[in-house]
Amino acid sequence: MTASTTLKLPEKLKSRIARLARETGRSAHSLMLEALEREVAREERMREFVREALAADAGAEEGAAVYRAEDVHAWLERLARNPKAARPKPWRG
Repeated sequence: MTASTTLKLPEKLKSRIARLARETGRSAHSLMLEALEREVAREERMREFVREALAADAGAEEGAAVYRAEDVHAWLERLARNPKAARPKPWRG
């Protein structure tokens, strides 16, 4: 099911969308819908990233294992070559 909404676009943006629609053979509606979907998904991913980062920070403050960046980078390189590569030793935790 879909719902209708109204957007008031600045003339310059509306013209750009119309031009792009003509050039790509798509409708302005499909371009705007795709752009909105992409932006909403990006915003959701960003919010989840921040939530995870704050949780990780809180965990580190509470004594969770902490790893040095260079150890993690080296492990990721080993992991690319060997999926069973051993994890690095915690720096703290």
